[in-house]
Amino acid sequence: MPARTPSATRTPLQPPTPIDPSRDLPPQPGEEPRGASADAPAAAGARPRPPEPTAARALLAAAITTAAVTAVSHAAPTTYAGTLVGLTFLAATFWLVLRYDEATIRAHGLSLGGLLEPVPLSTRRLARAALHALAWAALVAAIVFPPFWLGYRLYWDTGSPFVLRPPHAPADEIAAQLLVVALPEEAFFRGYLQSALDRVFPPRLRVLGAQLGPGWLVASAIFALGHLLTILHPARLAVFFPSLIFGWLRARTGGIGAPLLFHAACNLFSLTLARGYGLAP
Repeated sequence: MPARTPSATRTPLQPPTPIDPSRDLPPQPGEEPRGASADAPAAAGARPRPPEPTAARALLAAAITTAAVTAVSHAAPTTYAGTLVGLTFLAATFWLVLRYDEATIRAHGLSLGGLLEPVPLSTRRLARAALHALAWAALVAAIVFPPFWLGYRLYWDTGSPFVLRPPHAPADEIAAQLLVVALPEEAFFRGYLQSALDRVFPPRLRVLGAQLGPGWLVASAIFALGHLLTILHPARLAVFFPSLIFGWLRARTGGIGAPLLFHAACNLFSLTLARGYGLAP
């Protein structure tokens, strides 16, 4: 189904489009799956459109989700707490965005190359989106990781040299950071929350090609607060700063693919440094 756009000649039977389509790599000519037509009319059972976003609705959703995640993290057994927290974020994102139509999902940057859209999957589009996200994540990592490594050494005053110590199950650690941590958090904070607040408070600040606004800062602040509430230590608030980069990537690329990959890479890099300097088992 094609993305809906506001029409200059709207009839009373055509409700306004609450979310404008984003640059989240929509299908290109020739990438539509077989049997799908860009001009096909919406089916009778098409998914509904969401209500018009408001600041109160977005902040209430953030408060309820943060409270639920905090409760789950403290009540669940340690072995399963991380997984249940991730599922809570995904459930909130489904209710707020993913149960709606294709245009809404794409406007929130949640397409992931069509994986999360209610349409047949195009492997060409998926591959193009994956390469696009990977390229952006790798570029930002190449810029950010070297000074972070230097700062890490200075902050922890590591006297011993770095020794690479891979985890016991590298594939499990990578999968966990991608699917249990980065995907749920980026889907909610950059996919839903930042997008909804950007709709209410249009971004007016241009930074390195990305349009940023209050939603970028508010989403990062709530992201940091949530980390503090799950583990009560002031150092947890430091995630506000990488969160700003995640939000910039969301705005610059039009989707959550690049921030998702960069988010996971940041966590994996931090774990690698901690093990390499003997600060973690």
